[in-house]
Amino acid sequence: MTTPRPDPAAPDGLARPAPRLIIDLAAIQRNYARLQALAPTAEVGAVVKANAYAMGATEVVPALAEAGCRHFYTAHTAEAVEARQALAGRDAAIYVFNGYWPSELPTLRAHGLIPVVNTIDQLASLRATAPDLPCALHLDTGMNRLGLGRPETEYLLARRELLAGLDVRQIMSHLACGDAPEHPLNATQLKRFSAIRSAFPDIPASLANSAGVLLGEAWHFDVLRPGLALYGGNPAPGHPAPFEPAVRVDAPILQIRELEPGDTLGYGATWTADRPVRIATVAAGYADGLLWASARGGAGYVGSVRTPILGRVSMDLIAVDLSAVDTPLEPGMPVSFLGAHLDEIADAAGTISYEFLVRLGIRFDRVYKR
Repeated sequence: MTTPRPDPAAPDGLARPAPRLIIDLAAIQRNYARLQALAPTAEVGAVVKANAYAMGATEVVPALAEAGCRHFYTAHTAEAVEARQALAGRDAAIYVFNGYWPSELPTLRAHGLIPVVNTIDQLASLRATAPDLPCALHLDTGMNRLGLGRPETEYLLARRELLAGLDVRQIMSHLACGDAPEHPLNATQLKRFSAIRSAFPDIPASLANSAGVLLGEAWHFDVLRPGLALYGGNPAPGHPAPFEPAVRVDAPILQIRELEPGDTLGYGATWTADRPVRIATVAAGYADGLLWASARGGAGYVGSVRTPILGRVSMDLIAVDLSAVDTPLEPGMPVSFLGAHLDEIADAAGTISYEFLVRLGIRFDRVYKR
């Protein structure tokens, strides 16, 4: 029986049997700077909904503010409140995508938050209950999700006086197919949004998400709304992206064992050894956000060496194949997931990197590199 080797990252030098989520705040800041370099005529905002894509809004928001970010976007008002508190007095605009609801007016006022109006009815409600409240206006150009649809947009363009006296800080739309640069809907949405922008030339305009930034200057307008790119994901898989990984999982090895041909592994005995094989069982599983479906071709890494997942991913444990690892390993040493291989493991699970990030669990010891 081997004794776990000390973990140099642990304060007392002792190894830990729990997985860690390593979040590189400096990498997030560098990704922010890369986005700004890609779009020098626009201002880079940041989407920090879903706890900053599970990275931790209380740490990520101030790091982005230090990098120069002054526009933050959330889905829910509670997320916006958390972002405001994390800013600790720094000046910034914080937008709430999910619309204007009078029930949330006291919270919006108390924390200086900006609701994104999505319908003509919401616009009328804002005018009736809080005409002085800063707001943004979402005009749908092809996503057909949130925002004023085409009939409502045409209605507004014919009655621009509906905005008279209101403090509209931004008009926005959202790209449906930015992750597929060749898709014709990108050009269609650009044309529609450009026409809307021409009707409101004095209001800052925002169209591009992470993928939209890579489409080119025509899509940039005044403010960008990247999310995934900040956290190191590739917003257009199959196309080059200049963003560096900002998060990885380090799952400590709990046990190493040798299997013989015919031995099965894990729930359902879905994997059978056809050769002698050395495996490691590591302390992470689907309860931590490493999806059950990751077993379909997913892998961890020991340094740069790929260690394929064997058998099923269980709630707290994953088994990996150490056959290609020729360095000594002991319990307590980490097998890493995500990082530069985020898209690879998401593909194996049949999902997208966005989902993989936001499902990262609350059990991790979060370690922030600054």
